[in-house]
Amino acid sequence: NFEGPYYLDYEERRYFNPQKLSDVRYEKLPFCMRVLLESTIRKCDGFYIKTDDVSSILDWQKQQNQAEVAFSPARVLLQDFTGIPAMVDLAAMRDALAKQGVDPNLVNPRCPTDLIVDHSLQIDYSKCAIQGPPSPMDESHGATVRSPACQPSPRGSSSSSGSHCAGQRPGHRGGCSKASCSDAPSGRSAAVQIENTPLLCPFHLQPVSEPETMIRNQEMELIRNKERLQFFKWCSKAFKNINVVPPDINTVHQLNLEYLCQVVQEGEGFIYPDSVVGTDSHTTMINGLGILGWGESSAVNSWGPSILFEVLHLRQAGIGGKFVEFFGPGVQQLSASDRTTIANMCPEYNATVSFFPVDDITLQHFKHTICSEEKLVVLEDYLKSIKLFRSYGDQSEEPQYSEVIEMNLSSIVPHVSGPKRPQDRVAVTCMKEDFINCLNEKVGFKGFHISKEKQATRVPFLHEGAEYNLAHGSVVIAAVISCTNNCNPSVMLAAGLLAKKAVEAGLMVKPYIRTSLVPGSGTVTHYLNTSGVLPYLRKLGFEVVGYGCATCVGNTAPLPESVVDAIKQGDLVACGVLSGNRHLEGRLCDCVRANYLASPPLVVAYAIAGTVSINLETEPLGVNSEGKDVYLRDIWPSKEEVNHTEENIVIASMFKELRSRMEKGSTFWNSLESAESALFPWDPKSTYIRCPSFFSKLSKEVCTPQSIEGAYPLLFLGDKVTTDHISPAGSIARVSAAAKYLQSKRLTPREFNSYGARRGNDAVMTRGTFASIKLQNRLIGKTGPKTLHIPSGQTLDVFEAAERYQRDGVPLIILAGKEYGSGSSRDWAAKGPYLLGVRAVIAESFEKIHRNHLVGMGIAPLQFLPGQNADSLELCGKERFTINIPQELIPRQQLIVQTSTGKSFSVMALFENDMDVAFFRHGGILKYVARSLLP
Repeated sequence: NFEGPYYLDYEERRYFNPQKLSDVRYEKLPFCMRVLLESTIRKCDGFYIKTDDVSSILDWQKQQNQAEVAFSPARVLLQDFTGIPAMVDLAAMRDALAKQGVDPNLVNPRCPTDLIVDHSLQIDYSKCAIQGPPSPMDESHGATVRSPACQPSPRGSSSSSGSHCAGQRPGHRGGCSKASCSDAPSGRSAAVQIENTPLLCPFHLQPVSEPETMIRNQEMELIRNKERLQFFKWCSKAFKNINVVPPDINTVHQLNLEYLCQVVQEGEGFIYPDSVVGTDSHTTMINGLGILGWGESSAVNSWGPSILFEVLHLRQAGIGGKFVEFFGPGVQQLSASDRTTIANMCPEYNATVSFFPVDDITLQHFKHTICSEEKLVVLEDYLKSIKLFRSYGDQSEEPQYSEVIEMNLSSIVPHVSGPKRPQDRVAVTCMKEDFINCLNEKVGFKGFHISKEKQATRVPFLHEGAEYNLAHGSVVIAAVISCTNNCNPSVMLAAGLLAKKAVEAGLMVKPYIRTSLVPGSGTVTHYLNTSGVLPYLRKLGFEVVGYGCATCVGNTAPLPESVVDAIKQGDLVACGVLSGNRHLEGRLCDCVRANYLASPPLVVAYAIAGTVSINLETEPLGVNSEGKDVYLRDIWPSKEEVNHTEENIVIASMFKELRSRMEKGSTFWNSLESAESALFPWDPKSTYIRCPSFFSKLSKEVCTPQSIEGAYPLLFLGDKVTTDHISPAGSIARVSAAAKYLQSKRLTPREFNSYGARRGNDAVMTRGTFASIKLQNRLIGKTGPKTLHIPSGQTLDVFEAAERYQRDGVPLIILAGKEYGSGSSRDWAAKGPYLLGVRAVIAESFEKIHRNHLVGMGIAPLQFLPGQNADSLELCGKERFTINIPQELIPRQQLIVQTSTGKSFSVMALFENDMDVAFFRHGGILKYVARSLLP
């Protein structure tokens, strides 16, 4: 029986020692479960975390499918896209409580929180490959050149007029100063600017003297997002437990690995294991360093072949929702970088975490990176004292696992992932055959349904004075971007070494391909530059454009107009290849239908080839200046080359440089002004930050659950509706409801920014809900962000239809199929429907995290009973629905649904525990927390 916390003295440091429970089961717990147990003991308060939770963890083999335990992490990790709505909610809660006479300073994050501003970067400026006339390629390889390309001007040369951009033109809206431009590029101007070297002012089309691509992008980021940054600056001063990292320092997952992680935390007089819950999909990579952490549900990250092999193996093993812990002699052969790369992949096979316990290799990594000698001694002694240190030589330490899966890494072959879903692996040797099959297949998860006679379509177009051809499979976007690659130097170095060999062999990238290199941190740029490969990447067009999430969240630059026109003219299946983690159809660019995830060196290879319709094993990438075929095998760097470069370049000084940058900050951030008040001074004119309406009717009394009467379906959806369908994160379409709102605020399209950047404005995000161009709504029978307003029979934007229903006082529901809410975790995927007036979602199944978000917003997640769905119940989606919700609602209760046509059926209310029910009764977690602070 557990009666209270135990601790021991350790050189003036105290800690809770689970071994003092004197329970033999502790030493047989997997190491990740031991971290959970320590946290549960330390945080046990009898309310949120109960003594039964301790017993459930110790008895986890029997309780794993029955019990649910609360977990309090050591810290929370936010990036700005998901962090800004959280901070806006807290600021709004302060306002609501202040109106009730409560001290607003009481509203603070309960858990230490790091907020990293890294998702604001957009690729306004990029550099094309500096090259001579491209070598002709085989006609089957997608894009050919029929006449020599004009040589781009060398960087820093003047235009034909010989003049430089000297400021604002008369009558031109927006400012521009010499040698820089403060306006975001738009439309055709953006295309011209990006197509040329030297860089041009995006509006005046005059050369900007001697700019660096990265600096220009960062300047644009700061100017475009000044309002948001001022709000973050206010948050860093107004809230306790908040640490804000300004932009252009590092990406969130890189900072987590290189700076924020501690393995052992110290606070409130205790030392304890580090653990983290984050809102970035890459949070899980921290498990590779023995730090328990998880984040949003994520799509696949497609890196090296060994990682994809493990992903497939574990996916086939059916370990969804479980904790995976790696052990065995093979683990000792994996570097810390390898481990963090593997740990990052766990969302792909639907596991919660993929954990590597701390061992000698982990300690060696920390010795060279973030830990002093003194900290290492404390870390090792503490972990050994509570048996959280892994020693593979001691067989008595072997934990008991519910299942052991063995993997044979010797059978690995290179793969990519795509063209529409991250789980669809394609062997590189089968890429050409698979792409042709995709053209033939009916439109679906892989198919594009291109008729045989149209598959040979080739469309000529002009670019920089030369004529090229595009075909099905032509690569038009190639991005080596942040994410998992940066925690593993070997794959980034491999890309650089491949680029070096390609340039030396006379290969180049077609100038119309939108290439970019977005490292996760300055650390990556440091070792690419020091190793001497960065100039070769630049030569192929892979210029460092900044630090942050860019292409994978839709922040890529527009394609050249001539390329877009050619794609549309031929109805071509153009392709993007990226080393990111997201590639849902239409996300990178609405005219690029096929997107593949690949390792960084393969991204470079496909960019050189100019097409994905190629067998890289048997067909040449191109020809050199002597007319000789050059194959991928000719330029692929050996493992020995990569390892030698890594060992000699990736050194501790890089991490010291990062610490220096963190401590120094940026001049812009340090000089940025923000309010000093406890309440945020909302600007009614702001289109970035707006006080949401979640607390508009806050009262002390809690209303009993009300039945939903006479609701219309706002949408009738099918299977696998993702959070990208529900709440897009990319650019704001000019004909969307959100665009109409921004135009009413006198903003031009170039000033729209993205949905992600405007997550602090509920008016934009509500209008952006279900605004995906790929949304398939059965009420209208075609793809697009539209729905049927059933009473009038009109087809409207989803927001406009919802607005009409709310004006008439009609509640709304959503009908859906399997896996509703899959994909990246996104709070606005629940907030948006709530503000549209959605009271319940009836689906065949839900993605677990999204189900939690729905409950957290007071939306009822209701599941059809086994064997039933909308089709089997013969629902057309135009009925009115009444859902009877009892006042004494209990977890997993069956509810009766009645329709206006006389049908009646039962659904399961997916409230998993009493806390879920409490959130629903309060109208969501925000009101629940606010009411807990009312007197």
